[in-house]
Amino acid sequence: MAYLLISLRAVNHRLTTLPVQQLPAVAASLAASIAECGELLSAPQSQKNGKTDSDHAVQVHKLVTRLSSLLQDRTFEGRWTAVVLVKALVEAGQWEILRGSEPFVRGLMGILNKPDPTSTKTMAIITLTRIFHLTYQYSTLVREITTPSLPGFITSSLNLISVKPASEPTRRLKPNSPFLEVVLRAYSELIARHPTIFRPFTAQIHSVLQAIVGSTSASYSQSVVGISERLFIALHHCAPKNSGGEEWKNACRMTIASIHATANHVLRAVAEQWESVDPSLRQQPGHAIDYGREVGSHGTDALGLAGWQGLDMGVDRLLVLLRMLTTFLKTATSTAVSIPVGSILDLTARLMSVTVPSDTGGVQANPSISRTEREHLLAELPRIHAACMRLLRNLVNMLETAAFPIAQTILEQTLWVFRAEKFDKKIRTSVYDLVHVLIDHIGPSMTKKNVSSLTDIIRICCTDILPQDTETSTKDFSDAKGKSKSSANVINADSFLNPNLKQGRQSTSASSLTKFPKLARAASTLLPVILTSLPTEYLAPPLRAEIDRTIIITSSKDAMYASVLNPFPAARGRGANSSIIPFLARSYASEMDVEALIRPRMPVLTNMNAIGQYVPIEDGDEEEEEETTDPISTSETLPETTGFLQQSTTPNLQALVDSGSPPTKKTLNSTAITATTTSLNKRTFTEEPITQASLPLPTTHEANPGGIQIKKARVESKVSKTPATPTTTVQGGEDTSMLDIGASNTSGTAVVEQSPSVSHAPAAVPAVEDDDSDDEMPMLNIEPDTDEEDEE
Repeated sequence: MAYLLISLRAVNHRLTTLPVQQLPAVAASLAASIAECGELLSAPQSQKNGKTDSDHAVQVHKLVTRLSSLLQDRTFEGRWTAVVLVKALVEAGQWEILRGSEPFVRGLMGILNKPDPTSTKTMAIITLTRIFHLTYQYSTLVREITTPSLPGFITSSLNLISVKPASEPTRRLKPNSPFLEVVLRAYSELIARHPTIFRPFTAQIHSVLQAIVGSTSASYSQSVVGISERLFIALHHCAPKNSGGEEWKNACRMTIASIHATANHVLRAVAEQWESVDPSLRQQPGHAIDYGREVGSHGTDALGLAGWQGLDMGVDRLLVLLRMLTTFLKTATSTAVSIPVGSILDLTARLMSVTVPSDTGGVQANPSISRTEREHLLAELPRIHAACMRLLRNLVNMLETAAFPIAQTILEQTLWVFRAEKFDKKIRTSVYDLVHVLIDHIGPSMTKKNVSSLTDIIRICCTDILPQDTETSTKDFSDAKGKSKSSANVINADSFLNPNLKQGRQSTSASSLTKFPKLARAASTLLPVILTSLPTEYLAPPLRAEIDRTIIITSSKDAMYASVLNPFPAARGRGANSSIIPFLARSYASEMDVEALIRPRMPVLTNMNAIGQYVPIEDGDEEEEEETTDPISTSETLPETTGFLQQSTTPNLQALVDSGSPPTKKTLNSTAITATTTSLNKRTFTEEPITQASLPLPTTHEANPGGIQIKKARVESKVSKTPATPTTTVQGGEDTSMLDIGASNTSGTAVVEQSPSVSHAPAAVPAVEDDDSDDEMPMLNIEPDTDEEDEE
């Protein structure tokens, strides 16, 4: 607070010590300092305690007094500085300053009636509008400040832009008034908050707006015309109680009637095939139109707009009225209103049924009108149709899902225009925007027939997104290749002598998208909505392939996401569907959302029994060993008749022979684990454990009546390439035997078979016993595994 007080004291010092002629140069810095003191200026009196209370009150009172005196200053510089600083002061001080702003309002109202410069009066209008706006939330201040001052403000501001004859209730605009835009903006901001105060002035304001909207000259800027349209619609707030909705509806219907009256003259060069659903419009107005005179309207229309002459002015009037009808749908209303949807669709059907004729046919010409006027009208049709589609787009945006009953009608009207005028870039842009809104709201409920009707729009949309230089050069090359030698004289030789000429053409075509940013934006935003909202099964496979190709070439991130998240459904008789995830990952490898899509970090799934339990690190290895040998220890026990109850070797015997030391329990245990771990090599195919049913039964004496001696398999000295895989463990008594059976004799794995008839067979290596067993490990008897019969 101390710093703010110092800053406020510095502002007062500069206002009192500097000459008035130098104040405009420092007005900006003074306004910034006042804005920084907002916490001090807006603090209530109850919160101002301490020793600095008196100093604070003195500084605020000093500032307010100085600004009030500057508003009454004789010099232009002093009044201009006061207007700027008063606006900064009321915005920073809020209620604490507004409750004492009545002297400011009187001083600002006096400036409007003085011969001050345009900048001073403009700032005075802005400051007064800001004060009236800030007092709206305080009913006491509205009653004390706004209500007594606002009528005088309306009268003074109207006098700045117009002249009121004494005998007429209407006003005439002053030509080239510099205050027109700022006054209309002030009315647009205040009329909805204080409708009863504006009610006595509605006729005067309406006459001013009629002159602006119905002007046939280009004396008013586009911003002024747009503000006038919004203020014209906002006048329904001033209607008597409970009649604002009916006033809005009547104004909307009068606008539609005025458009039809203008279209009667503009479209007279063609024979319309349209028939209105409104009985009052079904009769043809041909008898009221004089075809011998220049096209135009010589009287006022339903809105009271003045007449016009010439086809250009008629098209401009039609566009202004269509834009005003669109503004009716976008402007908020004070009460609930009923929208004349049928009348709007009837109007668009009339205007959009007249299209540019194609080679095969088109509209029927009116023989009473010259060909020049008809061609002029056909050249202006794309502008009219683009305005109609903007109207329909706002209608669908306002109705949202309630637009489903009229969606088919809107789609048909759009297709009429697109098929005939797709050569125009404005038409394509408007069609893309309208289809975008339609699909966004009612796309999931569209039928297969409706989706099929959008095929041409989608294909041309893909063409508009793709760069044009590649296609143009390819087409030129194919055309040049197909020409005969007789047409060689038409080839441009400058393209060979000057290579930069061709590069210039390619760069120009490549930058075509930058020349039409609205078209590129509309086409780029349409594809993701098509992939997201339309039923993907209704899109033809070639069309879906073309869409994916387009978004891959253009590297459109949103469209790629839409394609990945909405894949083409699988169908019987068709191959596997491909995905464009690799292209998405390559184009946006550094994006976090792409990383999350391709490699999602799923939480680790743990056993429910182990949740909340502590597992030591050293016990983890033992658990892994137990898990490794667990499938072996839990295998089924083979019956004695199989001959497999003899001990079998699990560890590598050759390694034990080379070591020359008797194996211990720890050695065998680690060897078994190593053999099991080695079998998980990436070059080895791990087979499933061999169960009892799949084991081949060996030949025994009972199954060998011939008494033929079956030789035991040799254990080769060379280490097998494929390590032994433990498959079966038989636990019968003190010994635990493990059986190692290879997949085949040619796989490099020794097949060990032991016959009970051989009494001098070498002792097998006992298997790894449980850690809890107290039995000692038997010694390994390493002897040659050759039989005596073989040696003889």
